[in-house]
Amino acid sequence: MAKILINKENLFYNLNIISQKAGSKDKVAVVLKDNAYGHGLVEIAKLSKEFGIKKAVVRDFKDAHKIKDYFNYILVLAEQDFHNYSHTFHIALNSLEQIDKIPSNSNVHIKVDTGMHRNGISIDDLEKAFLGLSQKKINITGVFTHHKGADELSTNFFWQNENFSLVKKSVKDICEKLFLPLPNLHSCNSAALFRKIDFDEDFARVGIATYGYLEDDLPFNFPKLKPVMSLWASKMATRTLKKGQSVGYGGKFTALEDMEVSTYDVGYGDGFLRLNENHCYKTPKGFQVLGRVSMDNLSINSTDKEVCIFDDVRTLAKIHNTITYEITCSLKENIKREII
Repeated sequence: MAKILINKENLFYNLNIISQKAGSKDKVAVVLKDNAYGHGLVEIAKLSKEFGIKKAVVRDFKDAHKIKDYFNYILVLAEQDFHNYSHTFHIALNSLEQIDKIPSNSNVHIKVDTGMHRNGISIDDLEKAFLGLSQKKINITGVFTHHKGADELSTNFFWQNENFSLVKKSVKDICEKLFLPLPNLHSCNSAALFRKIDFDEDFARVGIATYGYLEDDLPFNFPKLKPVMSLWASKMATRTLKKGQSVGYGGKFTALEDMEVSTYDVGYGDGFLRLNENHCYKTPKGFQVLGRVSMDNLSINSTDKEVCIFDDVRTLAKIHNTITYEITCSLKENIKREII
């Protein structure tokens, strides 16, 4: 049976580097949205708590409820059906229109658009948001933004930092004016945290770095992290492929000599994306994925009972011309996750 192994030692190694950069474990919010980037929501939540992380970020209330026993502070980024069953939940306000939908006494983080132009209110609407939330007796516990290019060599990172500095100043002025406590202020994702020379915000929302990946082909001096996930497949059948015979859909791999070939129980139906057969992909042990990946299996020049398909997705990301996030997030929840 196919399985995903979660390396606890590697996860703790990454979290230690992240915590040191942020200044403490209390200044780290581990991002667990989309099944913890494919790694397993509950599995990563348990391990993060064991390490000492107290804050988490999820997509919706459904995920927040699954991990509410592991964290005392959970930021919910993209809920549309507003309700709040726990004082530990903090709802992201992505537009002024959402104010009327949020129940009184909820905890809210106001998202501000500093240049990504996706979700969030404008800087000019900050006071309007504070007033609207306060009138409904909603607790404003945070103000934040999101970087659109912290992992790219451009001026966007500096421009958005400057915009968020204006946001911070405006928030302080508004809070003094309305006699409100100063909320948590945060902007940094993984890349932004490590690009900051002196991190001075209340916490960082760390996603992909938690799982062992940062863009390392640019001159940012990012730390070398350790991938947390490996994907394993079990052998289904073995056969001798004769010279000149082909295997799989379209017969895209043809044997140049007699060889032993096995099928393994992982395919694109499990979220292991179809490979472009013009690219040669080899497993960590050096076996080659032969021809096209099927829905439920693939062929490899191995007879081993189990094969590690990958333990680092950067090569696959290059083959698919995508990012590491997409490779890990594509893996289906029905694949068993094991902590080692």
